[in-house]
Amino acid sequence: MTPEQFFQALSDTTRLNSLLLIEQEGRLCVCELVQALDLSQPKISRHLGQLRGQGIVEDERQGQWVHYRLSGDLPDWAREALRNVLATRDLGGLTDRLTAMPQRPSPVA
Repeated sequence: MTPEQFFQALSDTTRLNSLLLIEQEGRLCVCELVQALDLSQPKISRHLGQLRGQGIVEDERQGQWVHYRLSGDLPDWAREALRNVLATRDLGGLTDRLTAMPQRPSPVA
């Protein structure tokens, strides 16, 4: 993955917020991102599919849930960029909606 591809992926707010939440939480399933971002499941799935296709996230099925996490192959510079953005971005409302989700499939850290 080139820096251009990575930063182009981050240029969309839905993809950026999804990645920041995944970085913050370690892993999330589609339903958790739907809850946090207040967007439709098809829209979230489409964006996650793009990120998976670019090698930015990877998925793992556990029972009925498919969890997404940052790819193990993501370059260090890309991880550092996400951490830097996360440190300066207020995800309070998104995190609050995620925390309020009943019966979350991902373990809460």
